[in-house]
Amino acid sequence: MNRTQIIARSLSALGHDARLQIFRVLVRAGHSGLTVSQIADHLGLPASTQAHHLKMLVEAGLVTQTRNGREVINTVDYDKMNAVIGFLSDECCIGFDAAEDDTAA
Repeated sequence: MNRTQIIARSLSALGHDARLQIFRVLVRAGHSGLTVSQIADHLGLPASTQAHHLKMLVEAGLVTQTRNGREVINTVDYDKMNAVIGFLSDECCIGFDAAEDDTAA
């Protein structure tokens, strides 16, 4: 999978309201992360809904899960998050020569 495909997968994972809310709560939580019940305290989403959406964020590489006894701690992969942000802003304002072929696709 190339870089563009990886970023597209990440953006797709964030492209759902519940996943975006979960991700933002985890970003605010910082490196200590949150358990599913702590996420529920903040968002009020049912556990089954959270599990489905967390799975998609994990599969996209945006969230990592580590076991701490019986609890699973969900944490943002900040390197991955910053890679997505960087990809979106890498070429900001550099312009282009209108005579050049469009290689965006």
